[in-house]
Amino acid sequence: MYGSRMNPADIREEDLARAEEQAERVHAWAERARADLEEITGTGEAASGQVTATVSAEGMVLDVTFGPRAMRLDSRTLAEEVRAAVSRARLDAARRTRELIRDGLPGFDPDEAAAQFERLLDVPWD
Repeated sequence: MYGSRMNPADIREEDLARAEEQAERVHAWAERARADLEEITGTGEAASGQVTATVSAEGMVLDVTFGPRAMRLDSRTLAEEVRAAVSRARLDAARRTRELIRDGLPGFDPDEAAAQFERLLDVPWD
């Protein structure tokens, strides 16, 4: 349903009308979902369980908490634990965002859309 797998020479008026309706549905959903998207956060924990991070859907670090034994770690290990917790939190936020999009737009796969953009533009979508 989503995507561009047709030959432009084969596009008919009905195809354009259907695409316009689809675009209107996506736009309407995006307006309704804006608040939900802005509230998405992700949480991640380092392997030791001593560092937990929370990030926004955009990946901004909102909070980092340390367990009681975290300060016993040397500075390099503590930095690695923070980095791991933040990385896992970002993955969690991205997963939650994809789920919200998939639930709101049945048939649309955000991962496939990103892959199509990468192929089209020949650059990573990150």
